[in-house]
Amino acid sequence: MIGALVLAGCGGSDSGSDSSASADSAASGAELSVGAAYIPRPVSASMAAGFLTVTNKGDSGDELTSVTSDAGDVTVHETVDGTMKEVDRLPIPAHGRLVLESGGNHLMFENLKRQPEEGQTVSVELRFAHSDPVTVELPVKAATYRPDADHSGH
Repeated sequence: MIGALVLAGCGGSDSGSDSSASADSAASGAELSVGAAYIPRPVSASMAAGFLTVTNKGDSGDELTSVTSDAGDVTVHETVDGTMKEVDRLPIPAHGRLVLESGGNHLMFENLKRQPEEGQTVSVELRFAHSDPVTVELPVKAATYRPDADHSGH
């Protein structure tokens, strides 16, 4: 069975399609796909944030348990009532989504080995409690980029 699928970074902003990578695990019942992935160009030389959506079309929930990247250390952060804290997992409900977005739950990159520039990509590997890992290429967008207009139909 394939251990990881690669999502090629998509530099365009086609509102009708969404690039995604998927990991199916018959044992878990979760059917995960990843889309809307990006990283705003960091303003700090050592820290950055990453955003994406994990969609689960399966009958069982799963959990995002960790993220790794050769770009630096990555932690998963939850935002509740405007307060950010590191967590060891975030749920992905059956027939639901885990949305990592600006102002909400997100990936935090620290100790960056290099500062990503707009137009480059940052590779991450998402690990789940039950499903196979998924490798995702996060395109580096402008620091002010907000995908809201591109995803109004979701």
